[in-house]
Amino acid sequence: MPIYRDEPRVFFPWERRRGLGSLLRRTTARRAIAVGVALGAFAVLRGVEVRASEVRATRTAIDSATRAVAAYRADHDRACPLAIGELVASGYLRETPRDAWGRPVRLSCPSRRDPRGFDVVSDGPDGQPGGLDRVE
Repeated sequence: MPIYRDEPRVFFPWERRRGLGSLLRRTTARRAIAVGVALGAFAVLRGVEVRASEVRATRTAIDSATRAVAAYRADHDRACPLAIGELVASGYLRETPRDAWGRPVRLSCPSRRDPRGFDVVSDGPDGQPGGLDRVE
């Protein structure tokens, strides 16, 4: 007797094919995969946001130090302080500004771009001076 496509077939459990397609057709596996993908996306987005918040916090410390250096230079005939510690000792800052990774920000005077200016930078997460991940 020929088997037609429209006729239902009966499969015994040992006759069914097991494979990736059969696994994906199961609702439990689909839910698990969806949850895994969602958790992975959440982890990636959280990492991006943590890095962005660290950079924002570091930029806040740099901004504070930049304003203190500008005030010092205005009071001292545009002379640069020798270090950030001099700003703390002179009362322009309460404490040494630190980046989000716990290292103090660096002051360079004269600036790399402007010989009459100054730069306040953070070395970034790796702590290498002049590295590619520095925050200015």
